[in-house]
This record gives sequence, structure tokens and C-alpha cells, in this order.
Amino acid sequence: MTKTIAVIRGDGIGPEIMAATLKVLDALDCGLDYAFVDAGMVALEKHGELLPQATLDAIVNHGVALKGPLTTPIGKGFSSLNVALRKHFDLYANVRPAISFPGTKARYENIDIVTVRENTEGAYLQEGQMVSPDGEIAQSIVRNTRHGASRIVRHAFELAVRKGRKKVTAVHKANIIKTASGLFLDVARDIAKDYPQVAFNEMIVDNTCMQLVMNPWQFDVIVTTNLFGDILSDLCAGLVGGLGLAPGANIGKDVAIFEAVHGSAPDIAGKNVADPCALLLAAAEMLDHLDMAEKATRIRSTIRATLEAHDRITPDLGGSGTTESFAQALVERVRA
Repeated sequence: MTKTIAVIRGDGIGPEIMAATLKVLDALDCGLDYAFVDAGMVALEKHGELLPQATLDAIVNHGVALKGPLTTPIGKGFSSLNVALRKHFDLYANVRPAISFPGTKARYENIDIVTVRENTEGAYLQEGQMVSPDGEIAQSIVRNTRHGASRIVRHAFELAVRKGRKKVTAVHKANIIKTASGLFLDVARDIAKDYPQVAFNEMIVDNTCMQLVMNPWQFDVIVTTNLFGDILSDLCAGLVGGLGLAPGANIGKDVAIFEAVHGSAPDIAGKNVADPCALLLAAAEMLDHLDMAEKATRIRSTIRATLEAHDRITPDLGGSGTTESFAQALVERVRA
């Protein structure tokens, strides 16, 4: 039985790391077919728009998309293509694993943290933003809803149960932002009661940042609102070596989009030196979503073994290999 996924190669280094990722997926014999569609600068050049309707239709039809990094040009109608996709498909859960791998520039070992970030409301709302005519006052609305808080907190607890995680930490600023952040915390406390098998604690966001630096091993699953999650997920990526090892999953009721969270890196595009790990790890998250957990684990263990062997890895990881050579090393281990 085969499953078709929408594939967006992306801009900059996107096509190179996507080719490497699909090569590994094919070697795993996942039974995947690919519907290639365009977004970003490639789509603008080919179709005259950044997010063609055909691309949106393909994502809806297949329910799952694997996406390379996109470039949003200035003054082209979107503040962010990624935000536009999340809003269009109501991809309310942004899931960002941070896992330690050997042979990286990480300052810590044995890190395994998942940040579950609310993706559609909070501080990133476009409506309600204004600047006074004299330019002296800027205003933005922070709006959380009980519906939004409930579904993101429940997603975090369901993830913890499904993956055998032991603890969920709700991160907030309810001591100061007593309305918007207080609502989120109240909802988290209520929902935690439905999952007695999972330990629950709560932590103020500034203390969370300090604790992540001082003792990151105390964290398992973090659930939080949009702005805090954006910041904390990058902090967690820094614990394990940076965005080159940071996958992201954007999950909605009917659609899920999996991506490398780093940018399109136009300065190295076409040079065959881009690290494909983030997109490969995003593909592993996708396989988990498609109930192919064994193959997802195989990707992660193969990356670990290849990094441990320092085998044909890319310069950012301390090697002298290329994107293609790294992919080939992974393929050979998968097939061994």
C-alpha cells in the first residue's frame, strides 16, 4: 500500500536537502509517492504567485506535506509564507523536538525535549496592530482563547502518552499577564487532571529560560503559547547544536506539514554543502505521524550512527563531505 505526500522542494538549499531526504526515504522503502508542488520564490517565478492554489489543493488532497525552507520576498503580500500556511490550514500545533546527536557542536549531551507551541493565536495575530499617526505609539493585541489553549495542551498530553513521555511542563507568564497567559495556565491545570499518568508542572517563562540553560535534563515535554514557544523552541535547538538539527511539525485536524525550521541559506545554495539533517528529522516526524514509527526510528538511529562515524558529513558538522555524500552514507547504513 502506498501513500502520496505533497512535496515542496523550497528555495535556496531546499532542493538539495530535499533530494537527500527523499533518497533516504526511498532507501527505507516507505511506500511513499511524491506529488511535487511549488511555493515561495520558485512558485513566484513559475506561476506568478507565492502560494499557488494548486499547491494548497495538493496539500488538502494528500493531507501530509514535506516542505523545504521558503523565502518570503519583502512586499509580496505575506509577512511569512510559513505563517500563511499555518493560518490557511489551521495548523494549531507546532511540535519541535530537540534531541542530542554525537559529533555536533552542542554544549550538552543526552538532551531529549519536545516543545509543543500553539501556532495560530497569541501574540502573532495580525489584526489589532497599529502605530499612531505620529509614530510614537505601537500597539499589538495578545489574544488567547479557551478553545486554542485546550487543543494545544491536550495535544501535548496526548503526545506524551503516545510516546511514553513522563512529564509535561506548561510555560506561562500568568504572574504578570494575568488575562491571556492566566487563561492558558488555568486550561492547562484543568486538562492535566485528565492525564494522571503524566506528571505535570508549571513554570514562568523567564525561569524556564534560565532552567533550560542550567539543567535542561529536567524537561520532557514543554507546552506553551505562540510567542513563548517560538523563543523556547529555538533555545532548545541551541542546546543540541543549532537549527541544522531542528525539525518542525505543524499539525492540524486534517492536514500536517513537516519542515526543516532553518532558512533557505541562499549564500550556500547550489554548493552541495548544506546539512540535510533537519529535513531528515522532519521526515522522521512525518513517518511517526503516518504510523511508521519503526522507520522513523531507523532514520534517527542512522543519523546518529553516521555522525558517530564522522562518515562523509557536511562542513557545518565538522566534516569535509557534501550533501550528496552525507545522503549516500545514510543510504548505505539504511540498506545494510
